[in-house]
Formats: sequence, structure tokens, C-alpha cells
Amino acid sequence: MELNENREKLEGYRQRAKELVSQMTLEEKVEQTLYQAPAIERLGIKKYNWWNEALHGVARAGTATVFPQAVGMAAAFDEDMMEQVADVVSTEARAKFNMQQNSGDTDIYKGLTFWAPNVNIFRDPRWGRGHETFGEDPYLTGRLGVRYIMGLQGHDENYLKTAACAKHFAVHSGPEDVRHEFNALA
Repeated sequence: MELNENREKLEGYRQRAKELVSQMTLEEKVEQTLYQAPAIERLGIKKYNWWNEALHGVARAGTATVFPQAVGMAAAFDEDMMEQVADVVSTEARAKFNMQQNSGDTDIYKGLTFWAPNVNIFRDPRWGRGHETFGEDPYLTGRLGVRYIMGLQGHDENYLKTAACAKHFAVHSGPEDVRHEFNALA
């Protein structure tokens, strides 16, 4: 009986989302793609800030557990540990989100959407953010990235615990001074 109730509830959420989107103007839809998505009061949609980090803990939203940087955790070559770490991060994120929602705090770093994990391959030691990656091995990075995402998002087929967004996976770790302009083909 509980499974049927969950399916009905999920279908209700999906239907509600379709109804809301159908009532939004094109401008309102576009505004919802901004990282500071404004409220749409006439539809009861709260403002939301999509910008949040969780590479090794819930970033910049008050007190939280801070785990070692990704490159340090990757050195353990332990996929299970990586998923467990991300599960703890998402549990803290949910608790912090609920607390912040109760106080009306929807500022940056207060949502359930996370720029994590960083799945860039650490190719150049001059790149100043290499410590955020799982290192130089594409296979290890892939395996650990998948498990980190699983830990952040959970295993419920209908509900995400948090939402992961892998970052820096395309041509980002060039030398710092030219990373936005160098020719990767040269």
C-alpha cells in the first residue's frame, strides 16, 4: 500500500510541476534558469539560489563537517568511503536547508543543488584548483565521481536527497593565466 501511495504522491508532484510551468510566462521561465531564480508570487513559487558547493562538505552555510579535499580522499582508492562521505554531506545539507527554510533564508549557499563533484582530470600542476579533483586518473575519477553523486543524491528512485552537478569536466585545468583563452589544439 505504501508503494502505491508514494507513486500517487510523486505523480501529484509531477502534475503540479507541469501545471506551474504551463502558467509561467516565457520571461518567468527564463528567470528560473538564473542562479538567483526570483520568486513567482502569483504561483506560490519561492525564490531559490541554485549556487552551492559540496566538494568536501556543505560549503559556506554555517557550521558543517569538513572532509579532506577530494584529491586526498581519492588517494584512499575507496569508492564505498566516497559514497559514505557524500551521504553525510547530503544529510547535513538537508538539515541545514530545512533550518534555513524555516527562517526564510534563501541566500547563496543555502539550497539543495550542489556544484559537486569536480570531475576534471588534474593534468597541469600549475592549475590552482587541482586539490578539488580526484587526481589525474580518468578511471578513478569516473568511479569516485559516480559514487560521490550517488551519495549526494541518494538511492530513492522517486526523490533526490540533494542534486549533484558535476563540474569542470571540459577543458578547465589549463594553466591559470590562460585557462579562458588558450588554444587546446595548438
